[in-house]
Amino acid sequence: MNAAIEAQWPVARKVRTFTTVRHGAGSSLPPFDHFNLGNRTAADGDDPVTVERNRVELIERFALPSAPHWLRQVHGVEVLRFSAPSPAKAGEGWGGVASGIRGADATPSQPTSAFAGGGAEPTADASVTSVPGVVLAILTADCLPVVFTNETGTEIGAAHAGWRGLANGVLENTVEAMQSPAHDLIAWLGPAAGPQAYEIGAEVFDAFVSQDENVASAFVATRPGHWRVDLYALARQRLAKLGIRRVDGGDLCTISDPQRFYSHRRDARTGRMATVVWMQP
Repeated sequence: MNAAIEAQWPVARKVRTFTTVRHGAGSSLPPFDHFNLGNRTAADGDDPVTVERNRVELIERFALPSAPHWLRQVHGVEVLRFSAPSPAKAGEGWGGVASGIRGADATPSQPTSAFAGGGAEPTADASVTSVPGVVLAILTADCLPVVFTNETGTEIGAAHAGWRGLANGVLENTVEAMQSPAHDLIAWLGPAAGPQAYEIGAEVFDAFVSQDENVASAFVATRPGHWRVDLYALARQRLAKLGIRRVDGGDLCTISDPQRFYSHRRDARTGRMATVVWMQP
Protein backbone atom coordinates (compact mmCIF):
# COMPACT_ATOMS: atom_id res chain seq x y z
CA MET A 1 0.00 0.00 0.00
CA ASN A 2 1.25 3.46 -0.84
CA ALA A 3 1.99 5.61 2.21
CA ALA A 4 0.68 8.84 0.64
CA ILE A 5 -1.73 10.33 -1.88
CA GLU A 6 -0.01 12.73 -4.24
CA ALA A 7 -1.86 15.88 -5.23
CA GLN A 8 -3.22 15.94 -8.76
CA TRP A 9 -3.13 19.56 -9.84
CA PRO A 10 -1.59 21.62 -12.67
CA VAL A 11 1.48 23.07 -10.98
CA ALA A 12 5.13 23.54 -11.83
CA ARG A 13 7.00 20.22 -11.58
CA LYS A 14 9.28 21.56 -8.88
CA VAL A 15 6.32 21.88 -6.44
CA ARG A 16 5.69 18.62 -4.56
CA THR A 17 2.57 17.96 -2.50
CA PHE A 18 1.04 14.89 -0.88
CA THR A 19 -1.05 13.72 2.07
CA THR A 20 0.07 10.68 4.04
CA VAL A 21 -2.28 7.79 4.76
CA ARG A 22 -2.45 5.67 7.88
CA HIS A 23 -0.97 2.44 6.48
CA GLY A 24 2.02 1.60 4.31
CA ALA A 25 4.57 3.11 6.69
CA GLY A 26 5.13 3.91 10.35
CA SER A 27 5.14 1.82 13.50
CA SER A 28 2.36 3.18 15.73
CA LEU A 29 0.20 0.60 17.50
CA PRO A 30 -3.64 0.53 17.43
CA PRO A 31 -5.67 2.71 17.45
CA PHE A 32 -2.95 4.93 15.93
CA ASP A 33 -1.77 2.29 13.47
CA HIS A 34 0.47 2.87 11.70
CA PHE A 35 1.76 6.13 10.22
CA ASN A 36 0.58 8.58 12.89
CA LEU A 37 2.44 11.89 12.59
CA GLY A 38 0.52 13.82 15.24
CA ASN A 39 2.08 14.38 18.65
CA ARG A 40 -0.74 16.32 20.29
CA THR A 41 -3.54 13.84 20.71
CA ALA A 42 -5.17 13.66 24.13
CA ALA A 43 -3.49 12.37 27.27
CA ASP A 44 -4.18 8.83 26.08
CA GLY A 45 -2.39 9.53 22.80
CA ASP A 46 0.33 7.77 20.86
CA ASP A 47 3.81 7.12 22.23
CA PRO A 48 5.88 10.30 21.56
CA VAL A 49 8.99 8.29 20.71
CA THR A 50 7.05 6.32 18.10
CA VAL A 51 5.67 9.52 16.59
CA GLU A 52 9.20 10.91 16.33
CA ARG A 53 10.28 7.72 14.60
CA ASN A 54 7.38 8.06 12.17
CA ARG A 55 8.39 11.65 11.44
CA VAL A 56 11.95 10.58 10.70
CA GLU A 57 10.56 7.93 8.36
CA LEU A 58 8.47 10.59 6.62
CA ILE A 59 11.63 12.60 5.86
CA GLU A 60 13.60 9.59 4.68
CA ARG A 61 10.88 7.73 2.75
CA PHE A 62 9.87 10.76 0.70
CA ALA A 63 13.37 12.25 0.44
CA LEU A 64 12.24 15.58 1.89
CA PRO A 65 14.86 18.31 1.42
CA SER A 66 14.55 19.31 5.10
CA ALA A 67 12.48 18.49 8.16
CA PRO A 68 8.91 19.82 7.96
CA HIS A 69 8.04 23.03 9.76
CA TRP A 70 5.45 21.52 12.12
CA LEU A 71 2.92 23.89 13.68
CA ARG A 72 1.03 23.86 16.94
CA GLN A 73 -2.42 24.07 15.37
CA VAL A 74 -5.19 25.63 17.47
CA HIS A 75 -8.05 26.02 14.95
CA GLY A 76 -7.08 29.67 14.62
CA VAL A 77 -6.26 31.96 11.70
CA GLU A 78 -2.64 32.94 12.25
CA VAL A 79 -0.13 32.47 9.42
CA LEU A 80 3.66 32.21 9.58
CA ARG A 81 6.16 32.92 6.82
CA PHE A 82 9.23 30.69 6.97
CA SER A 83 12.35 32.11 5.34
CA ALA A 84 14.74 29.19 5.89
CA PRO A 85 14.56 25.39 5.88
CA SER A 86 14.29 23.76 9.26
CA PRO A 87 17.67 22.43 10.42
CA ALA A 88 15.89 20.18 12.88
CA LYS A 89 15.39 16.47 12.79
CA ALA A 90 11.89 15.17 13.31
CA GLY A 91 11.58 15.88 17.01
CA GLU A 92 13.94 18.80 17.52
CA GLY A 93 11.73 21.84 17.04
CA TRP A 94 10.84 24.10 14.17
CA GLY A 95 14.13 25.91 13.49
CA GLY A 96 14.53 28.37 10.66
CA VAL A 97 13.18 31.91 10.67
CA ALA A 98 9.50 32.74 10.92
CA SER A 99 7.61 36.00 10.83
CA GLY A 100 4.06 36.24 12.11
CA ILE A 101 1.09 37.44 10.09
CA ARG A 102 -1.45 38.78 12.56
CA GLY A 103 -4.92 37.27 12.25
CA ALA A 104 -8.19 37.84 14.07
CA ASP A 105 -7.13 35.53 16.88
CA ALA A 106 -3.40 36.20 16.73
CA THR A 107 -1.25 37.63 19.49
CA PRO A 108 1.66 40.04 19.03
CA SER A 109 4.27 37.44 19.91
CA GLN A 110 4.68 33.92 18.60
CA PRO A 111 3.85 31.51 21.44
CA THR A 112 5.37 28.06 21.29
CA SER A 113 4.77 24.82 23.11
CA ALA A 114 7.26 22.14 24.05
CA PHE A 115 6.96 18.69 22.58
CA ALA A 116 8.83 15.40 22.61
CA GLY A 117 12.43 15.87 21.62
CA GLY A 118 13.06 19.05 23.59
CA GLY A 119 12.16 21.57 20.90
CA ALA A 120 9.17 23.76 20.27
CA GLU A 121 6.60 24.37 17.57
CA PRO A 122 5.17 27.82 16.80
CA THR A 123 1.46 28.36 17.25
CA ALA A 124 -0.27 28.92 13.91
CA ASP A 125 -2.67 27.21 11.54
CA ALA A 126 -1.05 28.11 8.25
CA SER A 127 2.35 28.88 6.79
CA VAL A 128 3.85 30.24 3.58
CA THR A 129 7.30 30.44 2.00
CA SER A 130 9.13 31.53 -1.12
CA VAL A 131 12.27 29.56 -0.28
CA PRO A 132 13.05 26.30 -2.09
CA GLY A 133 13.73 23.42 0.26
CA VAL A 134 11.41 24.70 2.99
CA VAL A 135 8.85 22.00 3.81
CA LEU A 136 5.45 23.16 5.08
CA ALA A 137 3.19 20.71 6.91
CA ILE A 138 -0.40 20.52 8.15
CA LEU A 139 -1.80 17.76 10.39
CA THR A 140 -5.42 16.65 9.99
CA ALA A 141 -7.93 13.93 10.86
CA ASP A 142 -11.16 15.36 9.29
CA CYS A 143 -10.19 19.04 9.05
CA LEU A 144 -9.44 20.33 5.57
CA PRO A 145 -5.82 20.79 4.43
CA VAL A 146 -5.54 23.46 1.73
CA VAL A 147 -2.32 23.89 -0.25
CA PHE A 148 -1.46 26.89 -2.43
CA THR A 149 1.11 27.67 -5.09
CA ASN A 150 1.50 30.35 -7.70
CA GLU A 151 1.54 29.41 -11.38
CA THR A 152 5.32 29.64 -11.66
CA GLY A 153 5.98 27.54 -8.56
CA THR A 154 7.97 30.20 -6.73
CA GLU A 155 5.74 30.49 -3.65
CA ILE A 156 3.70 28.00 -1.64
CA GLY A 157 1.35 27.96 1.33
CA ALA A 158 -0.52 25.43 3.46
CA ALA A 159 -3.54 25.98 5.72
CA HIS A 160 -5.34 23.91 8.34
CA ALA A 161 -9.02 24.65 7.75
CA GLY A 162 -11.37 23.01 10.21
CA TRP A 163 -14.83 24.52 10.28
CA ARG A 164 -13.86 27.10 12.88
CA GLY A 165 -10.74 28.29 11.09
CA LEU A 166 -12.58 28.25 7.77
CA ALA A 167 -15.38 30.42 9.17
CA ASN A 168 -12.95 32.84 10.84
CA GLY A 169 -10.80 33.44 7.76
CA VAL A 170 -7.74 31.17 7.79
CA LEU A 171 -7.84 30.83 3.99
CA GLU A 172 -8.20 34.57 3.51
CA ASN A 173 -5.29 35.22 5.88
CA THR A 174 -3.11 32.68 4.10
CA VAL A 175 -3.74 34.25 0.70
CA GLU A 176 -3.13 37.71 2.14
CA ALA A 177 0.19 36.52 3.59
CA MET A 178 1.39 35.34 0.20
CA GLN A 179 3.32 37.74 -2.01
CA SER A 180 1.67 36.41 -5.17
CA PRO A 181 -1.64 37.98 -6.27
CA ALA A 182 -4.68 35.78 -5.69
CA HIS A 183 -5.48 35.50 -9.41
CA ASP A 184 -2.09 33.81 -9.92
CA LEU A 185 -2.70 31.19 -7.22
CA ILE A 186 -3.79 27.57 -7.58
CA ALA A 187 -5.24 25.62 -4.65
CA TRP A 188 -5.52 21.92 -3.81
CA LEU A 189 -7.99 20.55 -1.26
CA GLY A 190 -6.69 17.47 0.55
CA PRO A 191 -8.63 14.67 2.29
CA ALA A 192 -11.25 15.88 4.79
CA ALA A 193 -14.61 14.99 6.28
CA GLY A 194 -16.88 14.53 3.27
CA PRO A 195 -20.33 15.98 2.59
CA GLN A 196 -22.11 12.62 2.82
CA ALA A 197 -20.73 11.81 6.28
CA TYR A 198 -20.01 15.04 8.16
CA GLU A 199 -23.03 16.04 10.28
CA ILE A 200 -22.88 19.25 12.31
CA GLY A 201 -25.15 21.31 14.57
CA ALA A 202 -26.50 24.85 14.65
CA GLU A 203 -23.22 26.39 15.86
CA VAL A 204 -21.47 25.47 12.63
CA PHE A 205 -24.43 26.30 10.40
CA ASP A 206 -24.84 29.74 12.00
CA ALA A 207 -21.11 30.50 11.84
CA PHE A 208 -21.23 30.39 8.03
CA VAL A 209 -24.77 31.37 7.09
CA SER A 210 -24.69 34.42 9.38
CA GLN A 211 -21.83 35.74 7.24
CA ASP A 212 -23.33 34.88 3.86
CA GLU A 213 -26.77 33.38 3.28
CA ASN A 214 -25.67 32.11 -0.12
CA VAL A 215 -23.51 29.41 1.48
CA ALA A 216 -26.61 27.64 2.79
CA SER A 217 -26.37 25.46 -0.32
CA ALA A 218 -23.39 23.72 1.30
CA PHE A 219 -25.67 22.37 4.05
CA VAL A 220 -28.27 19.59 3.83
CA ALA A 221 -30.75 19.25 6.71
CA THR A 222 -30.76 15.81 8.34
CA ARG A 223 -32.79 16.19 11.55
CA PRO A 224 -33.90 19.12 13.70
CA GLY A 225 -30.91 21.39 14.36
CA HIS A 226 -28.49 19.27 12.32
CA TRP A 227 -27.08 19.36 8.80
CA ARG A 228 -24.55 17.56 6.66
CA VAL A 229 -21.93 20.09 5.63
CA ASP A 230 -19.73 20.22 2.55
CA LEU A 231 -16.41 21.67 3.76
CA TYR A 232 -15.06 21.44 0.24
CA ALA A 233 -17.88 23.60 -1.14
CA LEU A 234 -17.42 26.17 1.62
CA ALA A 235 -13.70 26.38 0.87
CA ARG A 236 -14.29 26.69 -2.88
CA GLN A 237 -16.77 29.52 -2.32
CA ARG A 238 -14.31 31.44 -0.17
CA LEU A 239 -11.44 30.88 -2.57
CA ALA A 240 -13.58 32.06 -5.48
CA LYS A 241 -14.36 35.28 -3.62
CA LEU A 242 -10.63 35.84 -3.26
CA GLY A 243 -10.18 35.53 -7.00
CA ILE A 244 -8.63 32.05 -7.09
CA ARG A 245 -9.97 30.47 -10.25
CA ARG A 246 -8.32 27.02 -10.18
CA VAL A 247 -9.09 24.72 -7.26
CA ASP A 248 -8.44 20.97 -7.48
CA GLY A 249 -8.96 18.02 -5.15
CA GLY A 250 -11.87 17.86 -2.73
CA ASP A 251 -13.12 14.39 -3.59
CA LEU A 252 -11.99 12.26 -0.63
CA CYS A 253 -13.74 11.59 2.70
CA THR A 254 -11.74 10.81 5.82
CA ILE A 255 -14.77 9.64 7.82
CA SER A 256 -15.94 7.00 5.34
CA ASP A 257 -12.51 5.56 4.47
CA PRO A 258 -11.00 3.96 7.61
CA GLN A 259 -8.49 1.93 5.61
CA ARG A 260 -6.67 5.03 4.43
CA PHE A 261 -7.53 7.90 6.76
CA TYR A 262 -7.60 8.81 10.41
CA SER A 263 -10.88 10.41 11.49
CA HIS A 264 -11.51 12.09 14.82
CA ARG A 265 -15.23 12.25 14.12
CA ARG A 266 -15.38 8.52 13.41
CA ASP A 267 -12.96 7.16 16.01
CA ALA A 268 -12.32 9.94 18.57
CA ARG A 269 -9.01 8.40 19.68
CA THR A 270 -6.94 8.43 16.52
CA GLY A 271 -3.80 9.61 14.76
CA ARG A 272 -3.10 12.40 12.28
CA MET A 273 -2.16 12.49 8.61
CA ALA A 274 0.28 15.09 7.30
CA THR A 275 -0.15 17.18 4.18
CA VAL A 276 3.25 18.48 3.09
CA VAL A 277 4.35 20.82 0.32
CA TRP A 278 7.73 22.11 -0.79
CA MET A 279 9.57 23.52 -3.79
CA GLN A 280 12.51 21.48 -4.99
CA PRO A 281 15.82 23.31 -4.32
